[in-house]
Amino acid sequence: MKNPNPFHYFKTSPEIIRLAVMMYIRFPLSLRNVEDLLHERGIDICHETVRYWWNRFGPLFASEIRKKRMYPIPNHSNWKWHLDEVFVKINGETHYLWRAVDHEGEVLEVFVSKRRERKAALAFLKKIMKRHGKPQVVVTDRLRSYRAAMDEIGNGKAQEVGRWVNNRAENFHLPFRRREYAMLKFRRMRSLQKFASIHSSVQNHFNKERHINSREIFKLQRDAALAEWCQLCAV
Repeated sequence: MKNPNPFHYFKTSPEIIRLAVMMYIRFPLSLRNVEDLLHERGIDICHETVRYWWNRFGPLFASEIRKKRMYPIPNHSNWKWHLDEVFVKINGETHYLWRAVDHEGEVLEVFVSKRRERKAALAFLKKIMKRHGKPQVVVTDRLRSYRAAMDEIGNGKAQEVGRWVNNRAENFHLPFRRREYAMLKFRRMRSLQKFASIHSSVQNHFNKERHINSREIFKLQRDAALAEWCQLCAV
């Protein structure tokens, strides 16, 4: 039995919907920026339509991207994880966005919590390990919540703490910070969790390690990523 077409009841073509969602999630653009850019291409839509599209199709596209990636990796025991947290303001109240990045620059998981305590770190680690297994090394900062949570799990010896060793995870906060500024921050904790999860999947899809590949290889990988994006949720 074929999966139902998610674009069945929409008059707009799937190509335009995919383009609008990609522009909004991938680049630090506001809803009105996307509306203006599409208008230059002869596509007349409202910015609220862009909002509806990314809320409706963003989770579907992110799910398709995750399905096409091989999880769990057979040699996950050789992985090195980089864990870090960053504060996010929601209606003036501080929340924390936890992020896990592997040694190849793949965002594994994001998790939003109200506090940075042991309970939140434990929930974050259990969520990652349920999908990816236990790594060989876990790189963190000096937050004591990591040590307490890993000791409870029984993986405390795998923790690695040092100056500048966790720059990989910290650098992956930068694209999200640019998106947060364009979106004028968030209003609800649920919206933050939803967008951060979708943003990380799209970031993984288009992250082709431009700094270590030649120009020719990068262009081929970029074209392949765009071609795969155009086939998401295709029936």
